[in-house]
Amino acid sequence: MRSTWPTRGAGTEQDPADEDAGAQGPEEGHDAGPGDGLADSGAGHGRSPGARLRRAVAAGAATVLVLGGCGFLHAAHELRSDESARNRALTDTEATSRVAGDVGSALARIFSYTPDGTAAAERSARTALDGKAARQYTALFDRVRQDLTAQRVTLSTRAVRTGVVELDGDRARLLVFLDQTSRRGDDAATTAAAQLTVTARLEDDRWRIVDIKAR
Repeated sequence: MRSTWPTRGAGTEQDPADEDAGAQGPEEGHDAGPGDGLADSGAGHGRSPGARLRRAVAAGAATVLVLGGCGFLHAAHELRSDESARNRALTDTEATSRVAGDVGSALARIFSYTPDGTAAAERSARTALDGKAARQYTALFDRVRQDLTAQRVTLSTRAVRTGVVELDGDRARLLVFLDQTSRRGDDAATTAAAQLTVTARLEDDRWRIVDIKAR
């Protein structure tokens, strides 16, 4: 927002008495003190040493603040540059495409099964999952395996979009959007969308999912 600064009007008249008072110099016999020097609008010859010292200190402080601010901005830029350099998702198209494809394909396999059971999905999970993700997946199917078979549930999952947020060395973090179509017995199929944050780790030249979080 632009600010409007108040200014004195051009047509303001000055009292003649003020002119006379301004024309008079210091009274005879009166020594000019520090206050007289500060009030003087000349080139600064009348300023006291104290006033000059205060101006020098203020100028020095301003210089320190400017240099400190420049140093902070430079350090922040270097930090961002270092982070960008480490994040290969911004620079390595081939590696990014590979991890996105591996993770998207793995999610589609482990979350797809038929009424005949979940054996195929669980076999895929043993090769695609590790760590916390593997434990979560095993616990989930231990709870629902019998119900899925009894209710004749079919689930088909497709990764419609996979974005690599971060790729640093042998670790990657991804945001994955899934479309899931499910059917129970002879009921009509229903489709739902899912969004996951996935962490993957490269092991033996294979990307394995180590953490899955629903968003």
